[in-house]
Amino acid sequence: MANSQSGDSVVDRIVRLISAFPQDAGSLQLSELAERAGLPLTTTHRLVGQLAGHGLLDTAPGGLVRPGLRLWELVNRASPTLALRQAAMPFMEDIQQVLNQNVNLAVLDGRDVLFVERLSRRGSVANRAQVAGRMPLHVSSAGLALMAHQDKSVQAAYLEGFSDPGGTLTADDVRTLLAEASRQGYAQLKAVMDPDTWGIAVPVLNRRQHAVASLGVVVPLREMRLQALVPALQTAARGIARRLADS
Repeated sequence: MANSQSGDSVVDRIVRLISAFPQDAGSLQLSELAERAGLPLTTTHRLVGQLAGHGLLDTAPGGLVRPGLRLWELVNRASPTLALRQAAMPFMEDIQQVLNQNVNLAVLDGRDVLFVERLSRRGSVANRAQVAGRMPLHVSSAGLALMAHQDKSVQAAYLEGFSDPGGTLTADDVRTLLAEASRQGYAQLKAVMDPDTWGIAVPVLNRRQHAVASLGVVVPLREMRLQALVPALQTAARGIARRLADS
């Protein structure tokens, strides 16, 4: 039930509040949290107090607010990504040991790719994939690998509403990339997020041959070895799919 001038329900405001925390900041000032959530300071203060009472947020001296341990506990207890991460981790560790590269695991969420796990190699190129971080799927090899192995209706709806704020890609460009990823069985993007990196990702397919996740690596351009990377990733992806099917 809505009980604010804006028409937002209490649930709407709580979601906005919790979602306002950026992935690269562990805590925010109460005033900054209110601004990011688009809520009045008095409303934010009241909701933070209530959520802190349940352990969903923590407050600290000086007006700092951060996500609470109880929130992490509840999210992870019933998260559908928990089984995926458990199935994938041994294979991700093997990939990192064999290829000595950054490795990430991602799922599709709307028009974004959501990264659920990553392993980084010390001293390697920057890995923009952050656990619980999002990217528009068209700027990520992981996103392209996922969308290329969805139903045609899902792809059509995505392309129909496609827009690139940077103005570098059109819907036809992305359609070509998706067709290429579907035909080859992997997606690759060169120097998109960083000028000296190359992203390679393969789908983790269910019994219907739809992608439920993607497994990818981020490598320096000078270390790009497609003939070694792709077979290793595909073998690992099949192993993850088998473990998911057996769980």
